[in-house]
Amino acid sequence: MLMSQLYAPTLRETPAEAELASHRYMLRAGLMRRSAAGIYTFLPLGLRVVRKVEAIIREEMNRIGGQEVLMPIVQPAELWQETGRWNDYGEEMFRLTDRHNRQFCLGPTHEELVTDLVRAEVRSYRQLPLRLYQIQNKYRDEIRPRFGLIRGREFIMKDMYSFDRDEAGLDESYWACYHAYERIFSRCGLDVRPVEADSGAIGGDVTHEFMVLADVGEAVVLYCSACDYAANVERAESGKVAQSEVPPKQLPMEEVATPGKTTIAEVTEFLGAAPQQCIKTMIYLADGEPVAALVRGDHELNEIKFQRVLGCASLELADTATIERVTGAPVGFAGPVGLRIPVVADHAATEVVNAVVGANKADYHIKNVNIGRDFQVTRTADIRVVVAGDPCPKCGAPLTSAYGIEVGQVFKLGTKYSAALKATFLDENGTEQPLIMGCYGIGVGRTVAAVIEQNHDEHGIAWPVAIAPYHVIVVPVTIKDEQQAKTAREIYEALQRADVEVVLDDRDERPGVKFKDADLIGFPIRITVGPKSLRKGMAEITLRKTGERMELPVDQITDYVVKTIKG
Repeated sequence: MLMSQLYAPTLRETPAEAELASHRYMLRAGLMRRSAAGIYTFLPLGLRVVRKVEAIIREEMNRIGGQEVLMPIVQPAELWQETGRWNDYGEEMFRLTDRHNRQFCLGPTHEELVTDLVRAEVRSYRQLPLRLYQIQNKYRDEIRPRFGLIRGREFIMKDMYSFDRDEAGLDESYWACYHAYERIFSRCGLDVRPVEADSGAIGGDVTHEFMVLADVGEAVVLYCSACDYAANVERAESGKVAQSEVPPKQLPMEEVATPGKTTIAEVTEFLGAAPQQCIKTMIYLADGEPVAALVRGDHELNEIKFQRVLGCASLELADTATIERVTGAPVGFAGPVGLRIPVVADHAATEVVNAVVGANKADYHIKNVNIGRDFQVTRTADIRVVVAGDPCPKCGAPLTSAYGIEVGQVFKLGTKYSAALKATFLDENGTEQPLIMGCYGIGVGRTVAAVIEQNHDEHGIAWPVAIAPYHVIVVPVTIKDEQQAKTAREIYEALQRADVEVVLDDRDERPGVKFKDADLIGFPIRITVGPKSLRKGMAEITLRKTGERMELPVDQITDYVVKTIKG
C-alpha cells in the first residue's frame, strides 16, 4: 500500500470529545471517525486491526469446538417476552415497530434467539455438547456513551453459547472458553486479569470478567498481590478484620440530642465519635416492600450485593414518606432499634460494640447500641463496597484497587433461558431434560481500544505485531531524491514478495511529518532510507515499541524483518 493512496486522515490536534488515550489516538491516527454519540465508522486502518482481532478469536473458538453462525440483529419481541426480559432489560434496548405493528428490538445480546434456534433442532443427548458463536454488531442505548469504543451504542461482539446435558458438561465448556480467552488476549498483546463479577441482566450464578488494568477505565477492580484473588467492585468481598481479643464492655444505651445532624460527618463531629463507631441505617424498597440495610459509618452500601442477597427483581431507595412511615422520623435519623421491617446487616456492622445509630426520632441519635442486646437482624451478609486496603478474603493480605476495562466475560447460565423457552432434549432413558447453557462474550472494539491503552506513548500507538494494521512502513527521507525513491521502492517490493504487510510513504512531505505519522499510527517497524545510510548501502531500522535503532545492509533487511515479525 502506498501512503499517498491510503485513506488514513491523521489529526494533529486532539478532538475535545476524546477522554482516553485509545479514543484520542484512534481518532488522531485515522482509525475511525464519529458518526453520532457512541457510534463510529471504522476507516481502513482501524478495520484491518478489527479483522485481525476477529481472526484470532475465530481460531481460538474453532479450536475448542465452536461453530460459527450469524443470527439476525433484528429480534422479535415475542422471544424476549417469553423470558421476561422484554420489560426487565430497560431503556438500553433499542425497540422498533414494523409496518404491521409488530414489535422488535435491535439485539443487545442473543440468548433468546440462539435458544430458540437450538430448541427447534436439538432433540437428543447425542447432539450435545454444542457450542455456537458469532461475530456481529450489538446495540445498546447507553445513557452516556463515552470513552470511544469502550462504552458505545453500536459495537462489535463475539458471543458464544454452549449447550450441555448436565452441570459437568457446562463446567467443561465454561473453562474451555475461559482458557481460550486467556489465549486470545495474550495473542492480542494484552495483559488481562480475570475477576469475579456480577452477572447483571444476562443472569446466571457464576461469571468472570476479563479486565485490562489501566490508568483510567469504566470499572474498579480489587485484587490481591499475594494470591490470585480478583473481583470487580460490584462483587468484591473483604476478609474479616482482626478484632480485639477482649471486646469492650457493653454500655447502657443513651439517647442524645443531635439537632439538624443528619449525616455521618455531622453526627461524628457533633458527638466526637469515629465514623467506624457508627452504624448507618438505610431504608429501601425491595419489590415495593420496605427493608433496612445496616453498614458501618465509614462504609458504603453495595446495592448490587444487597439486591442479590434479597433476591428481589427491583431495589430502590425508599421515598421520604415511606421512611417517615417506617421509622417515625424524618430522613437522617433512621436506626435499627425498634424497626418492624426486615433488617439486613453487613458483617462489619455486626462487630461494632457500643455503636451510634439513629433514634427513629427527629433530631436524636442513640449511643451504645449493641446488636443482639438492643435489636435483632433478619440476617447478616456481605453488602458493603470493598475498598483498597481491606483484607483479601482468601489470604488476608491488603487488597489493591485499579481501574479496569472489561474486554470479555463468561457466564454459567444454567437453565435460566432453556427453562423459560422450554428448550429440552431427551436423555439416554428417553426422559426430557432442560439444556444447560453458558454464554461467553468478547468486545472486539473494546479489545482494540484496550490494546492501545496498554501500548502507547506520547507520540501515538505502539501496536503489537499480531494485530498491527501493517507491520512495516518504508520512509524515504526525500521522495524527490531518485536514489532514495528507487531503494525505498525495492525494499517495499521485496517485503511484499515475502508476504510482509508494508506501506511505502511516497508522499512529498517533510521527513518530520512522515516520522510523526508513522509513530502516531504505530507501525511496529520503520525503515528509513536516507542519504547518510544509503551512501554505505544501508537503511535505518527503528522498532516502534522499544525505540531501538540499527543500520542494516539493504539486501539483509527482508530477512531481518521476517524474523522479527515471526518472533
